[in-house]
Amino acid sequence: MTTPNPRTGPPTLADLDALPPGVVGEIIEGVLYAMAKPGARHQRTRTGISGDVRGPFDLGRGGPGGWWIIGEPGIELPNTPEISPDVAGWRRERMPELPIDEPIRVVPDWVCEILSPRTRRHDLLVKVPYYAKIGVSYHWLVDIEARTLTAQRLETGRWLTLGVFGDETEARIEPFEAIPLNVASGWP
Repeated sequence: MTTPNPRTGPPTLADLDALPPGVVGEIIEGVLYAMAKPGARHQRTRTGISGDVRGPFDLGRGGPGGWWIIGEPGIELPNTPEISPDVAGWRRERMPELPIDEPIRVVPDWVCEILSPRTRRHDLLVKVPYYAKIGVSYHWLVDIEARTLTAQRLETGRWLTLGVFGDETEARIEPFEAIPLNVASGWP
């Protein structure tokens, strides 16, 4: 849902801080979007995906490493002082160090959004096109209700669907195809 700004000027981080309890928001291209905080199934799915990818690709446990994987990072980009994908990843060659005490200001290489009743419309109509516009290379959409993971790669400004996964126990999904992921285990 879009929240109108009663004062003049673009929304700020202070506007996000002023949202009532149980409401989260993002400011994307000068528009404040506010919605109910995601529920337990959404959060559990986010935590699972983050952990599955973080171990081998961020921490290098049983995998190649080379990434920063962060759940709900605060990312600050031009005209977008706060966007927070459910999970995002940066190749360390592009972002050698994590910022300390400041927002991340580098476009992610990969984002994952979990579609749930509270976030579906916003994710599909606002965030997916925005990620293409800013040049995120890979995008995963996890649909809790359909129990599917759709993997996409950005090609000439458009999303190319690489595959739709649901019950696979050893799926190799770009950009993390070096290690098979158990998609079937992620459904609440």
